[in-house]
Amino acid sequence: MDVYEAVRTRRAVREFTDRQVPREVLERVLATAAWAPSASNLQPWHAYVLTGEPLAGLKKRASARLAAGEPWDEPEYEQYPADLKSPYRERRAAFGEQRYGALGIPREDIEARQRAASANWDCFGASAALFCYIDRDLGPAQWSDLGMYLQTVMLLLRAEGLHSCTQMAWAKYHRSVAEVLVPPDELVLFCGMSIGFEDGTVHHARTGRAPLDETVTFVTAR
Repeated sequence: MDVYEAVRTRRAVREFTDRQVPREVLERVLATAAWAPSASNLQPWHAYVLTGEPLAGLKKRASARLAAGEPWDEPEYEQYPADLKSPYRERRAAFGEQRYGALGIPREDIEARQRAASANWDCFGASAALFCYIDRDLGPAQWSDLGMYLQTVMLLLRAEGLHSCTQMAWAKYHRSVAEVLVPPDELVLFCGMSIGFEDGTVHHARTGRAPLDETVTFVTAR
């Protein structure tokens, strides 16, 4: 698979089979992803990979919290601005309409939407999950490095025939994740990432992208 195909076929998959991802594949992907760019080569990512019983235990912890109606953990970073402006507000709304519309859930059915979102805590059935942390003393430039690292991981997973789904939702249960992983206090959980083999029997329409002239400006000589 060339890089263009990997980029075109990468998407957030939310239905995985329980087929196990070989340890050697995960090691190969993450060893190669270490070459992702970062400013001044700080390499600010701290990744934890869970499979097997440890992952099952985390899923149970999160599901138990959800069933008990426990509140989310105190946020350690702002996921979205409180007043999301245009065009980002419309793009987010369109995503929600497509995501839940494909599941047959109307906008006003908040309870059904919450049930669908609860699949996050099962990693959508995936057999492997990555949790990406960053040192809380680092700044926005280093957070952007995380994005480049995670994108590199996802493209390499596609090259291995795997799929993924990044999940900032796990930051809402960061204390439960920490109970399993026991990271140093100076680290902040940015996101989780479900990793595995897609369940091809379930079809979800892919979200679209803005036209090129809406996001890119070419400046050329006259």
